[in-house]
Parts: sequence; C-alpha cells; structure tokens
Amino acid sequence: MNRALKACAMALPLVMLTAVSSMADVKTRDKSQVKFEGMLGRMMGMVAGKAAKEGVVTTVAVKGDRKVEMNDTFGRIVDLKEEKVYELDVKKKTYEVVTFEELRRRLREARDKAEKQAPKDEQNQQQDKPAREMDVDFDVKETGQTRSIAGHDTKEVVMTVTVREKGRALEESGGMVMTSNSWLAPAIPALKELSDFELRYWKAIAPEAAGMSAEQMAAVMVMYPMVKQAMERLKTEESKLQCTPLATTTVFEAVKSQAETAQRKEQASGGGLGGMLARKMMKNDERPRATVFTLTHEMLEVTPAVPAEDLQLPAGFKQK
Repeated sequence: MNRALKACAMALPLVMLTAVSSMADVKTRDKSQVKFEGMLGRMMGMVAGKAAKEGVVTTVAVKGDRKVEMNDTFGRIVDLKEEKVYELDVKKKTYEVVTFEELRRRLREARDKAEKQAPKDEQNQQQDKPAREMDVDFDVKETGQTRSIAGHDTKEVVMTVTVREKGRALEESGGMVMTSNSWLAPAIPALKELSDFELRYWKAIAPEAAGMSAEQMAAVMVMYPMVKQAMERLKTEESKLQCTPLATTTVFEAVKSQAETAQRKEQASGGGLGGMLARKMMKNDERPRATVFTLTHEMLEVTPAVPAEDLQLPAGFKQK
C-alpha cells in the first residue's frame, strides 16, 4: 500500500469516531464534463451544447435509497428501492417517470442504433475479430502532489486499468488503457454514502452513472467494446479505497495492435485514389494510441445534511 492510501486508512478510524448520526445524508455541489475525441468527438459535437464545452455544475443530495441531481436545465431523482427515475425538465417544469427496466431497454435500442450508424470499416473490424480472452490489469501509484479541494487536503493518485489479450503485451495485441488521476482525501463518511449509491446504480444502469447518456455510452460501446471491462474494474477498485476522491480526470485510450498498424501502412502505400485517402487517414491518425474520451469531475462543496424538501419533487412541476 503506498503512502497516500496508508494515510487514508490511518485517518479512517478518527473520521468514523467524529461522524454524527446524520452521516447517511450528504449534499454536494460538483462540476463534471465529458469530452469525446476523434470520430466520436465529431459525432457528439453535432449535438453538443454549452454544457459539453464548459462542463455542468450540479447539486446532488443523497439519503438512503434516494438521490436527487439538479442543474440549470435538467434534474433527476433516482429511487433504488422503487427502481424508478424521475427525469425533470427544469425550464419547462415538467417531469417523466421511467423505470430501470425502461432505461435498460433504451440502452439496448441505442446500442442497436449505434451499430447501424457506425462506419462500415469499424463494424467490419469488430465482426472480423474472433472472440478473445482478455486480461484486465490494474496499477495504482502516488505522485507526491497535494492540493486543497472543497476545504479538504488531498493527495494525487494515478490508477491505470489496461485491457489486453490474454498472454500478449498491449503493444502487440492492442486494447484499451484507462488512466484515472484522482485527488484523494482521508475518508469522508458522508461522501462514502454517495459513492456507495453510485456503485449500486452503476450495477443497475451503467451508462447514467458514467456521466454519459445512454446514446453516448452505446456509441462508445459499439466502437470500443473493451470500455465496459475497464470501467467495471475501475469501479471495483475505487470501492475498495478507504479514501474519498474529490477530483478525478479519467482518460480512455484505444491502442492499435501491431497487425492493425501494419495494415494501415500497407493501405497507405498503395497508389490511386484509395492510396491517397488511406495516406490522408494515416496522417490524421498515425499514433498507435489515441484518446477516445475524457471524463472530469470535481467536488466544489460538501454538506453532511439534507433538508427533507431537497429529496422531493420541486413544487410546481407537472408530470408529462
């Protein structure tokens, strides 16, 4: 265990002793952003608004099986016990009730739609690849950097998840690398409640907890199926930490195999119009490792208490 994780573990008993009975309540204000690169970036950029470019500031309240998220335009109330989500349009003051099963159905439909709309060369590459047994590697390192976030002292820890073909090196087989730079504070019991809630929701409705819509996650999953394995491993490892991440930047990178790189070079060496197009593509994407998307999240404020009215539907909202 490195020094940062040791410090978190040592601080845990003291924090637990000073925790009050309302530790199951927590209210936060945070900022999050998802940025897509390459082909996905061009696809998402067509519908991206100000929020995608500047990030979204959201107020979150959690108590027991209920979580409420609100920002300037959108709101969501998640009830794990009811297995329902209340989706709010803040500007129109309306809401819609959606079951977990309906959300799972939307994800399946979005994935099917994304598969049909995906570029043919990407589809063919995925279909031509035989089923491979994958290894998922995990590594954690402390950088020695420190900073204060939301009134708490934190240390930077870098967690890396690598998905590659079993028995082969990443550079040979290709795969996926997910690097998460997290600023960890000693365990904050109130925020542990929030992370536990998100882990439970992640297992039930994966795309929402990842900071993406079902449509965005479906598009990613079609083009980069290994994202799911990497995300699941990171969520599992994060849940083991006796620390509280207050700011995180997670970068997903796709790594080409040696065979894919060689094939692209061979295509680019050809003559005629096809060779010209291949050389142009190689020029724009000649790196063996390319960023797929980046998720950023930072806690701005933490309050260990939630007024009862914050967990209810806002006054004046009408169901669609």
